[in-house]
Amino acid sequence: MILLWGVPGDGPLDAVQRHLLGYGADVRLLDQRRAADSTVSLAVDGGRISGEVTWARLDQRVDIGEARAAYLRPVETRRALSAASARDEAALQRAIQADHAMMIWADLSQGLVVNPPAAMAVNNAKPFQLRRIAAYGFAVPDTLVTTDPEAVQSFARQHGRVIYKSISGVRSIVSTLEPADITRLSDVANAPTQFQEYVPGVDVRVHVAGDEIIATEIRSSADDYRYASGNTELTPTALPEDVAGRCRAMAAAMGLSVAGIDLRRTPTGKWVCFEVNPSPAFVYYEEATGQPIGDAIARLLIRADEAN
Repeated sequence: MILLWGVPGDGPLDAVQRHLLGYGADVRLLDQRRAADSTVSLAVDGGRISGEVTWARLDQRVDIGEARAAYLRPVETRRALSAASARDEAALQRAIQADHAMMIWADLSQGLVVNPPAAMAVNNAKPFQLRRIAAYGFAVPDTLVTTDPEAVQSFARQHGRVIYKSISGVRSIVSTLEPADITRLSDVANAPTQFQEYVPGVDVRVHVAGDEIIATEIRSSADDYRYASGNTELTPTALPEDVAGRCRAMAAAMGLSVAGIDLRRTPTGKWVCFEVNPSPAFVYYEEATGQPIGDAIARLLIRADEAN
């Protein structure tokens, strides 16, 4: 049995579910919107975790101990609930407890989990993740994390063009530090910010699904192509085998069966890695190129389910 956990309407979750059903897989979806009405019971015996999710009012039950593979796309608990449940403190706490129990199960499950919460946690500290990336042979941009405005100005003088973004796993818009921003640098005293040297070149998003590599080249004039209003072109591409091998090895060493790796190929042919996304929103790339990313994830889950 393959378990899906998240909120219907989420693009990646829906895409993986659609492919799994197309293959005739045994799929169970845990709808996170119903967390306030659910009870998650766990048991550990001989080092193996089992459990079940029940909805008493609906007389439904899912034996999550039977799951041999799982694909996780949960959101913050309050966001998943209806407005009424989110305002109801008792309902909210029940939902938080249910979600917390599912996180425990996901970290201790003997099956394939895409991806375990403990492995995904490295994305919550981008500077720490950069150090791990560098250990796998990728160049990384010179980076400053600071609350000191003077340190930012010194860093900018050293590198000329500098970009800034969040240090956490929360998505932020990558922006160039412009002269007008200098007047706002005092704000970093209250919000530690990550500044990086600008790296020229062509962006390549690499999706890893087990041993499978799907690479997309992105050409855009925007600082952050994800938010570009136009002039962005996405095309399938092939990686040099040594770069593909490093991507596979890095994702595996981080405990990630599926990952979205952001690379940039410089004009001199050097490959720079910016980050590794442990829960990539791959639909954007799939819709633009027709590349079978969701299908690759579904096949990975099916192989794990059939092997156990």
